[in-house]
Amino acid sequence: MVRSGVLVRLRGGAFVDARTWSRLDEIGRYGLRCRAVLGQAKAPVVLSHVSGLPEWDAPTWGLPLDDVHVTRTDGIRGRRAVGVQQHVGTVRPEDLTTVNGVPVMTPARLALESVTMGNSEAALAVLNDLTHRGLVTGPELRDQYVAMQTWPGIAAAEVLLRLLDPRIESVGESRTFWAIYQQRLPRPVAQYEVKDSSGRVLARLDFAWPELRVWLEFDGRSKYEKYRRPGESIADAVVREKAREDLVRRVTGWRCIRITWADLQDPVRLATIIHRALYPQAA
Repeated sequence: MVRSGVLVRLRGGAFVDARTWSRLDEIGRYGLRCRAVLGQAKAPVVLSHVSGLPEWDAPTWGLPLDDVHVTRTDGIRGRRAVGVQQHVGTVRPEDLTTVNGVPVMTPARLALESVTMGNSEAALAVLNDLTHRGLVTGPELRDQYVAMQTWPGIAAAEVLLRLLDPRIESVGESRTFWAIYQQRLPRPVAQYEVKDSSGRVLARLDFAWPELRVWLEFDGRSKYEKYRRPGESIADAVVREKAREDLVRRVTGWRCIRITWADLQDPVRLATIIHRALYPQAA
């Protein structure tokens, strides 16, 4: 059935319908591999680290998806298998839960585990996402950090918890915020509300520097798809977004910076663009 294209082999002894596989993106396929490892485990394990994130619909951008990560709950060290990293460490009862019928670490534990994987930018996106959606709170993350503060690689969490901002809504916004921090630019206000004289909210801005009269919008394709109205094309959404920008400019008199994913590939150049907008007199 694999040779004929009916099934796709996830790993030895685990298969999925080829039509289902074809409809999945990279994260969905990784999630199935993770479930296959769980289904074949001979020891008590739960999905952990990056492997638990798909069950919570959390972002995995920038985190390695080569291996499946599980943690044993019996405290016994096991063998490493091909494509599987089996972790052993202190597991508290409050670290464990079940989502979608799958045993997995809690959002607080997964968020801090993502920090130990070595990519602080990616970990910040995880922390912001989980807090933005109300799956975990800042105090809960700090309590988790205290419980894990002797772990290798966890030290970066101290900085990330200071940068944490539940108002940040997407990976693109988290990466933008990280670039601003890394390039030592002034910290902006996330999701800044522009109001009229009666207090009615006219617009919410991705980031703003009110005292410098500048705001920044991150333009990812998903932004227009997510907020597209019924019957509206992406082109219509773009036109509506331009009208929104003109309204904000008329009401506030501020300058607007628009960036895309491509701009995030060169943080130094991006910092120059933002700096010139913030301090035009110095350009």
